[in-house]
Amino acid sequence: MKILTIKNKKMLYVYALLCIIILALLIAILYPWWYNRRQMREYPLKHTELVEKYAADYGVDKALIYAVIRTESSFNASAVSYAGARGLMQMTPDTFKWLQTKTGEKLDTEMLFDPETSIKYGTFFLNMLLEEFGELETAIAAYHAGRGKVNSWLRDSAISPDGKTIPEIPIPQTRHYVNKVMSAYERYKKIYEF
Repeated sequence: MKILTIKNKKMLYVYALLCIIILALLIAILYPWWYNRRQMREYPLKHTELVEKYAADYGVDKALIYAVIRTESSFNASAVSYAGARGLMQMTPDTFKWLQTKTGEKLDTEMLFDPETSIKYGTFFLNMLLEEFGELETAIAAYHAGRGKVNSWLRDSAISPDGKTIPEIPIPQTRHYVNKVMSAYERYKKIYEF
């Protein structure tokens, strides 16, 4: 049996310390790369040509479009909600028909499953809401709960003291939705530096 001498113990200590330093360096180098890759998987960029086109056409931040798509459908073009909303940006047939009165188009509601139609009309609607309400979170609330509902909240001084913002959205689902979209929006801006 071999007995460790002081010299061998020192060498073993140096070797162990060297292994720890190398491991720490590898973690320091690889962790940011791994973390960024993980974030990109959780917050993907899909349909980029369409998002960029309609973001430019309607003057809507592309990070917001991605955030709404991620929150609404997780990029599933075939998604249908319990309320009958369809497609990537989860628009109801009634809203789609109403928006077509503004664009002059006459498309079948099945076109909401087409990524381009969904992104075009969803972005167009976001633009209208941003112009109407002027506040990002209020516009997002209107995307979820409807313009009429949000306008009624803004007229109620108990809900909206300034008539422009809604500090505490009265419907928990809409409040949760706005928080999710805003969180995703901030993530997209940070990850992709939009």
